[in-house]
Formats: sequence, C-alpha cells, structure tokens
Amino acid sequence: MADLIPLYPVRGASAAANRRRAAYYSAAGPGPGAERPSRYQLEDESAHLDEMPLMMSEEGFENDESDYHTLPRARITRRKRGLEWFVCGGWKFLCTSCCDWLINICQRKRELKARTVWLGHPEKCEEKHPRNSIKNQKYNVFTFIPGGFVLAVTIMREAIDEFRRFQRDKEVNSQLYSKLTIRGKVQVKSSDIQVGDLIIVEKNQRIPSDMVFLRTSEKAGSCFIRTDQLDGETDWKLKVAVSCTQRLPALGDLFSIRAYVYAQKPQLDIHSFEGTFTREDCDPPVHESLSIENTLWASTIVASGTVIGVVIYTGKETRSVMNTSNPKNKVGLLDLELNQLTKALFGALVALSVIMVALQGFAGPWQRNLFRFLLLLSYIIPISLRVNLDMGKATYGWMIMKDESIPGTVVRTSTIPEELGRLVYLLTDKTGTLTQNEMVFKRLHLGTVSYGADTMDEIQTHLRNPYSQTQPPAGGHTSSATPPRKAPSAAPKVRKSVSSRVHEAVKAIALCHNVTPVYEHRAGAPVEAEDAEADQDFSDGNRTYQAASPDEVALVQWTESVGLTLVSRDLASMRLRGPSGQLLTFSVLQTFPFTSESKRMGVIVRDESTAEITFYMKGADVAMSSIVQYNDWLEEECGNMAREGLRTLVVAKRALTEEQYQDFESRHSQAKLSTHDRALKVAAVVESLEREMELLCLTGVEDQLQADVRPTLEMLRNAGIKIWMLTGDKLETATCIAKSSHLVSRSQDIHVFRPVTNRGEAHLELNAFRRKHDCALVISGDSLEVCLKFYEHELVELACQCPAVVCCRCSPTQKAHIVKLLQQHTGRRTCAIGDGGNDVSMIQMADCGIGIEGKEGRQASLAADFSITQFRHVGRLLMVHGRSSYKRSAALGQFVMHRGLIISTMQAVFSSVFYFASVPLYQGFLMVGYATLYTMFPVFSLVLDQDVKPEMAMLYPELYKDLTKGRSLSFKTFLVWVLVSVYQGGILMYGALLLFESEFVHVVAISFTALILTELLMVALTVRTWHWLMVVAEVLSLGCYVASLAFLNEYFDVAFITSATFVWKVSAVTAVSCLPLYALKHLKRKLAPPSYSKLSP
Repeated sequence: MADLIPLYPVRGASAAANRRRAAYYSAAGPGPGAERPSRYQLEDESAHLDEMPLMMSEEGFENDESDYHTLPRARITRRKRGLEWFVCGGWKFLCTSCCDWLINICQRKRELKARTVWLGHPEKCEEKHPRNSIKNQKYNVFTFIPGGFVLAVTIMREAIDEFRRFQRDKEVNSQLYSKLTIRGKVQVKSSDIQVGDLIIVEKNQRIPSDMVFLRTSEKAGSCFIRTDQLDGETDWKLKVAVSCTQRLPALGDLFSIRAYVYAQKPQLDIHSFEGTFTREDCDPPVHESLSIENTLWASTIVASGTVIGVVIYTGKETRSVMNTSNPKNKVGLLDLELNQLTKALFGALVALSVIMVALQGFAGPWQRNLFRFLLLLSYIIPISLRVNLDMGKATYGWMIMKDESIPGTVVRTSTIPEELGRLVYLLTDKTGTLTQNEMVFKRLHLGTVSYGADTMDEIQTHLRNPYSQTQPPAGGHTSSATPPRKAPSAAPKVRKSVSSRVHEAVKAIALCHNVTPVYEHRAGAPVEAEDAEADQDFSDGNRTYQAASPDEVALVQWTESVGLTLVSRDLASMRLRGPSGQLLTFSVLQTFPFTSESKRMGVIVRDESTAEITFYMKGADVAMSSIVQYNDWLEEECGNMAREGLRTLVVAKRALTEEQYQDFESRHSQAKLSTHDRALKVAAVVESLEREMELLCLTGVEDQLQADVRPTLEMLRNAGIKIWMLTGDKLETATCIAKSSHLVSRSQDIHVFRPVTNRGEAHLELNAFRRKHDCALVISGDSLEVCLKFYEHELVELACQCPAVVCCRCSPTQKAHIVKLLQQHTGRRTCAIGDGGNDVSMIQMADCGIGIEGKEGRQASLAADFSITQFRHVGRLLMVHGRSSYKRSAALGQFVMHRGLIISTMQAVFSSVFYFASVPLYQGFLMVGYATLYTMFPVFSLVLDQDVKPEMAMLYPELYKDLTKGRSLSFKTFLVWVLVSVYQGGILMYGALLLFESEFVHVVAISFTALILTELLMVALTVRTWHWLMVVAEVLSLGCYVASLAFLNEYFDVAFITSATFVWKVSAVTAVSCLPLYALKHLKRKLAPPSYSKLSP
C-alpha cells in the first residue's frame, strides 16, 4: 500500500489517485464532503507541481505523516490579467510575495544540488554536506526552551536560596575567636572549637558555643549578655563568673590548677542548668555549685567586658541549635491542589489516547499510534502552568512590598503568597509582637489606700518626710548617711501611718529586683559603677537600667520618679539615693531569682547603717497569697487590676535576726552543692523563710500594646481566624495581655488549666475542661507537655473548639510542636508570627511564617516568609493581599488548564472525524504562538484582577471566610472548566468543518482564528475588575495575531483570510462558542450572586 501513496510532487498523477480522493470525499460520512461533493473541483495535477496530495483514507493516515497543508487546493480556472488582476487582489499577492521573500531570506533552507564525489577524498567536495547522523529527537534548542524554562525557573530559585544559606553558615562558622592555651592566645575558627577549650570572647562578640563562665575583666566578677536571639528578651542578663577562677591572680593561672566542670547532659531548657565546679589541687578540694547564672549560651552577645569560659556543649548539642527546628520546604495548598488536578488531567490524557486507539480497533501498530496520540493530546497537561504561577507569585510579592499602607514589608519566600489567603490558625508571640515590651507603672495599692497615675505626687510627699530630718553632709554624699528612724509613737503600735507604709513599700520595690544601673560617658563608652561613684557622676541622663525583665526596670524607674533612686549595684551591694540626696548602702546577702515554678523572686539585704537584715519578696498573687499574713483585700484588688489589663506583683518582707540568717545560709549552701534534686532541696530551704511575711503593697504595671492591636485581632476573628498566643512569659502576665488586647473578650470565661504532672491529674483536668463551653483556654508549657504525652488527640480536639488559646511558659521547641500538632490534627493552614529568635522554630514550622522587625533583633524577620514592621500590618497582608493572591492564582491556574484542554479537544475532534487518525491539527509556529505570543499576556493579566476594592476587603473581613473553604479552586470548579473546554473545543472544530468550502486548509484558518478570539473573550469573561494593563494585553495579543497572519502563508491561504467570507465564518463560530457562556454567567449573577457582588455599588 505504501508504494501507492505519492509522497513527493509528481508531474503526472495517476487517475487512480484522483479516483481515490474523490471516493474519500464522497464517502466522508458525517463530514462536510458528504454534503457538498460538488465543491471540490480538482485541477489537473500537472498544472500545479507544487501541490502534494494528502491521502485521507485510513491506509493513508497510517502510512503517511503528511500535514494538513499538503491538501490539493481547488483553484479558480479563469485567471484575471493586467489591471483587473491588480485591482481585484493582485496588490495583496504582491504584498504577500514580498513578505514571503523576506521570510525566506531569514529562514532560507539549504538548496539541494547535484554533486561530484571523489573516491576517498572528502576534502575535495566543493560544498559542505550535512553530518551523517540520525536525529530522532522531538526538540531542538529553540523548541525545548519553553519546557526547559519551567524547570529552570524553579531550580535556579532553589539554588540561589540554598547558596545564600551556605554563605550565611560559612560566615558564622568562619568567625575567629581567641583560644587560651599554655603557650598563650591563638586564633581559631568557630567551627574548630572543641569541648574543654578556654575561649575568650570580647565585648559585642557572639558567644560561639555553650560555656561555663570562668573569668571576666569586670572587677565585680560579673557581666551582662544580650539574649534577644535566644529567648526573645531584649533586656540584658547578668551572668556571674565562677568565684574560684575569678579570684585567680592572672589569666594564665587557669592552667596551673587542677579543676574540672561537671555538666548535666544536653537538654532543651534554656532557663536552667545544673553543674558543679571542682578544684582538686586544694586541701580540702573546692566544690562550687553552678547554675544558669554561671552559663553563657551560644548565640548570645557579650554586652560588657571581656569573658573567658570553658566550652561544655558544641554544635548541635548547644541550647540554641536544640531549640531550632530544621526549616522545611514550604509548598502552598494551592500548589498541592493544582498538582492533584494535573494528575487527573494526566489520567484523562492516557484514557483518551487509549479510547482513540480502541476506536481504531487496535489495528496495525497500535502501540505506535497510542504514543502518537499521547503526544498529540499532551496539551491537556498544562506545562506552562508552573511558569505562569511562578511569575504570578513574583508579581504578588512585588505588589506587597510596594504597598504604601504596609511600609517596610519584605517578601522573603515568593512561593507561598496564596497561603496568606487560606489561614485558619494564627499563632502569635506576645512580647514585642502584641506588646511593645515597654512597661509603665500604673498603680500602687496599700490595702487602705490606692495611688494611680494622677496621685503619684502624694507618694513623693510621703516619701520625703522620713528623709527630711537628715540633710546630706556638706562634703558630699557618703555611704554613712543614715536614714532617720521613725519617731516612737506614744500610743501602742497598732497601725502604721500612711507615710511609713508608703516608705517601706517604695524601699522594698527599690531593693527587691535584679536591676543593675549602667553608666556611660558622654561619648558613649560605658564605665564601671565604681568609677562613676568616685566622680559622683549619678546624673539621671547618664544612667540606664538593665534587668532580666522589663517589669523590673519599670518598677525601679518608678521608684526613681518618686525620689528613691538606684545608683549602683554589684554582686554584694546596692546603693540608693534618697529624695534629699542621701546615699543608702545595703549589702546583698542572697538573691533568689524568679522561676516558673516558684512564680516569685526574693532578696536578703543588710542595711549598713543599722545592721538590720530583711528578707524582701515579690511575686504573683497565686504564689504570695499563702505566704503573706492574713488580709481581706489582696485577692479582690488583684482581680480588679487584672481586669484593667495590669500585671500585678505582691510585695512582702520579713525581718531576720543574725542567728536566723546564719542558720539559713548554712542550709542553703549545703543544698546548692547537691547534684541530685538540687532545685527541690534549694526551694525547700528557701520556703523555710517564707512564713507569715508582712504584706507591704500590690503593684500594677501595664505592658503597652502595639498600635491597633485590638482592632487587628477583632478583624482576624471576624475573618474566621482562630488566634493562639504562645509565649514564654508567666501565666498571669499572659492572661493579662490576652484580656487587655481583647484576644479574649470581656464576656468570655477563661479556663486556667491547673498544673499537672502525671497521667491521672491530666485525665481529671481534661474532664473538667471538657465540661466548659465557649471559654478561652490558658495552659502552661509543663502541663501541655504532660497532656500531649498521654492525651494528645483529646487535648488538641478540645483546644481547637476554644475561641482563643493562651500557652504560657512555652519553650521554642514547644511552640513549633504546637504548630505541627495543629497541622496534623486539623489539616488546616497555620500562620506563626513573632519577633524574637525564640520564635524562629515556630515560624519555620508553620505553613506561613511572619516575622516582625522590632527590639528583639532581626532573626525572626530573616527566618520568616514575610517580614513586617508592625503587628497591625497583618490585617492588610491577609485580608487584601492574601485574599487577592489566592483568588488570582486560582483563576490563573484554571484558565491555563482551560487553554490546554480546549486545543486538545479540537485535536480529538479532528482525529475522530478523520477515522481516528493520529495526525496533528496544528503544528509548528501555530502551537508555540498559541501558548505564548497570542494568549500569554491576556491570561497572565488575570494576576491584576480583583473582585472587591482593598478598602472593602478590610471593612468586611467576613469575605475572608469563603477562602478557607477552597471554593475558588476545587474539583467542582475544575469540572466546570472541563465542560466549558469540551463545549468550546467541539464548537470550534465542528463549526470550522461545517463552514469551510473550497479548501481543507481553510479549516485551520477558521478554527485557529476562532480559537484565539475565544481565548481573548474568555479572559474578558473571567475578569471582574478591569485594569488598563488588561486592555493593553488584549489589544496587543490580538494585534500580534493579525500582524502575524501576513507571515503565516505556510499555514493559511492569504487570499481567503482577507475575504469577508472568512470574517463572518470566524465571527459565527466564535459567537456560538462564547455567547452561551456569557448568558449563563449573567443568569448566575442574577440568581445566585457571589458574596462580594453584594457589596459592590
């Protein structure tokens, strides 16, 4: 059969060939040839040597791979000549010939010529001949670029991100440090530091590994470090050197002693440490207990002096690394959904190809035909979808960063902007995120009298009276200045006067803390307190306070404002300055730092002027209520202040005799040396002093909220987003902020989850919580850990039903674990927002991480997917940009799929009409131009579409709820687009087959032009709000197609496409494919309008 098919132009075509073509057209069945057999007036083949007949029988299709443009054209037998020819269309022919000539110049094919071949002398050939190689590849360099570009964009983006991470790691690992050896100091890289090395860290230098603090250049034997990149706190922490090594005369003496450090195994807790320092070359050996105040954790910064430490943990065993989870590759939910749809399309491609081969009856080499159908219909798979989406994501990121309403916003991960529109859970840090981390003293309550911001001058008056009798010495302030004693009362001492009570309360607040004043020269260089003291340089403008908590600083600043100023402090003493300038000196005997278990802190001081020893303590009301003497006002006033959003502290004192203190000191020292259950033994000794303490006052401090936190949280709640607050702060503080920020509304109950330590307690508390309805949950990290160990599913299920959840005392790892639990148990999208280094794990674990650039550094901002400057920017980021990004990408993705489905449908119809032949309908530049030049710009302009204005989206956050249901992109919407594609593809192909008359090549011209117009009209049908760039894209694409028609004479008959017949046929086919869809859209908007349309004017 193959030898009967003329594959090349012949001068004398056989009559059998003509009969075969006529028989085909007469037996074309449902095709157009059956209805109008008289249309095909074939000319003599000898008259047109440039025409190649296409065999349109089953055998011909199976054996000939010729294309549609080889159809024999029916020519008009009478030719016009002269001026008549030029007027009636000759000018078009001349223009076309000129264009063809230019194209042939640019795309000139090599002319085949006869040749003379010398035997054994290929070098004698006059012309250059092609290489003797076989090329069966489907692509060349230019045709492969569109497909390769898809992968190249993704690979390059990942490679660049990974290279940047490599550079950051290399920079940190290459930092040089001084290592102390027997021969002196040597420089080592951070990555070469080993356990046991003695490392010297200068001021403002990063600590490279976890170390025990041995020596410092500071005379006090202590230094400050900045821990904002570890625990998120901006206040400096006071660290104390091991006293045994600090007392050594010289630095080199560290190698002249035999000593070792016992350190507990590496663990996550950054707030505790147990160890001992032992020196064996003494008699008896020296044993010194080590606690958290003797440690220098990695990733913290030395803020004062130079420190020397011995390395105890390195690399992945350091606290900072153990509390940092590995970043995951974040893939948006929209991308996952589109991947599922793409898999469905691939299944449809395979099924359709098998059906086509089956309808052929599996005749002949059906495996080859199956493969050819897979290639012909491969446009069902939207290869360009990845490129369009990536370019769209980049556009969304650019829009976010250029939004003047949220200045300073940075998009660091450009692959997930649509995630901002699908969030259900927002997990936020407290300090520095919801609050400004700036404390203001608001209230002092003494039981019978309360002082607020407008009555602070009365406190100054009361405080001035006790110090007014003694004037400062003329020679200047001295430490021997003695505060006057109260005049003995003639009446029995039943109730103290208000002045004395105010004085004792203010003095207790000024002494019971861990605040250290820091002085700086005018040039900015810090000086030691002793030097400042010698010069009497205690000016207020030259002093700043550093403490472990901003609450402490706020209290000391308040005592300064009322007349009692902290002027100096070291490990052994404190000095206060009275209202009249007197210096009051106190020896610090013991300090008991705040812990999450005790919820209180204390200090034992000796007044140097009177030798009185006093134990001061302050803490949360739940911890102090059982310690202080009986009273009837503490609980009520604590509740009142908490309702005002104030952080409350109860202050009490107890006078100690010298004998009582010495007994306590011996027992306390013995407990501190224990290596087993040290914390419990020390706590038991301290609790022996906490008996019947005198209640002095109740303080109220307000943590200033970030700007517009309340309306932002209200907006997020109205949008259907559940907000969880995860903080490392105390339970009472977290509860206060939850109330003041309206995270928990005033009408909602709060269920405080009681501390649990075992399975039985957790079971009882969960049952108690289950009986509560519509209440916010407050739970501590320790209780959370126990419940998750035994009742993970039950706890998460109950917590997800709460309108708000507050988790306090959470470690960085716990924060990340909570995010992971929500993802696993709910399947919903989560967002984490924070501003400190302790929030990095949570941010990286969440589906969408947002970092705030604030006082706690930029670590969270750099690790986040999106960086903002204020919490209130979250509202616009989600309501406007998140919503529009998701809806735009959903429309863009489905339209790209529609673009491939419609042309695949046309190919399937074309093949089925002609005996299921595996012959391409369009090829060459038409296929490339369809996916790029002719439709790319209008389709991509959908990234500019919006259903409502940004102001409307902010005003009605309820619109955000619809996005979480995924209705913009679902199998339902996908099936609708599939039906639209099948309908339009069938109409375009059958319409073109029915309307063409003289030449089969006209089918291509009609169908392809109608296809381009249909795509442009469908973009217009999809658009909800027109942008001027959309109009430009539509006009530009249409103009490019019309202009290219003059150059596509290889595919189109120029004479036909410039006729009126062509115009009306294309218009008719296009109208039938689009007008019904326009009508259906109009009816749907009238009968079932979308929610956003109800808000439009």
